[in-house]
Amino acid sequence: MYVLTIDQRDSTNDVDRVPEFLGDLGAYPDVRFERSVGDEVQGVLQDPALVVDIALRALRSGRWYVGIGVGPGTLAPDASPREGSGAAFVAARRAVERAKSAAGHVPVAVIAGSRERESAAACANAEAVLRLVGRLVQDRTEAQWRVVDALRAKSGAATGQGTGRHGLQKLVAQELGISEQSVSRSVLRSGWQEEWAARPAVEMLLATAHRLTLESPGSEDPDPAGNRNHHQDQGRDENVGEA
Repeated sequence: MYVLTIDQRDSTNDVDRVPEFLGDLGAYPDVRFERSVGDEVQGVLQDPALVVDIALRALRSGRWYVGIGVGPGTLAPDASPREGSGAAFVAARRAVERAKSAAGHVPVAVIAGSRERESAAACANAEAVLRLVGRLVQDRTEAQWRVVDALRAKSGAATGQGTGRHGLQKLVAQELGISEQSVSRSVLRSGWQEEWAARPAVEMLLATAHRLTLESPGSEDPDPAGNRNHHQDQGRDENVGEA
């Protein structure tokens, strides 16, 4: 499984943005995210494509630290993510803390719930590519976002395919009241095509890391007594309001 632990940045000097963010995540009807503690949200996913999409959604605003844990875990069907346990949950906690320490970098980290070298390397590679794509996402202007959001909505699919089609760009130009040349420039300067060309690479690396972690005999057993997330909750309590 993939566990995402997402913590608000500079929360002591900002309003509580968790309700708004959870509302945004309502766009994913089959995915359950909830407030874990303080200004942090957590969710459990099985699809690496969704992991990438949600991570980039969080990075877009520049208001969140994103930690991704990859590996085995236990969570009953329809249970709260806070009831989960296992290596993926502990890895996600380590990942979000590492994202917080990534000063000057895109605040996302990917950590394997295994000591196995190959799975750790796959996670490191996924993190590196995700940070590159995250930089494209974070550096877009509001004007560029209006264009690429409109193009994505018009395409009728969660892909970047077809954004260069003349007909589609013409429709977006008419909708936004701008020229087709402006739409074309926004697509080019936003790195939209590059983002969608790179997404499958991140997904592949996450899937490879997941497979290697599950196959590894050295998967971490951070909670041999079978406890759930109580010790993780305590760690989060210490970080509530942390910038």
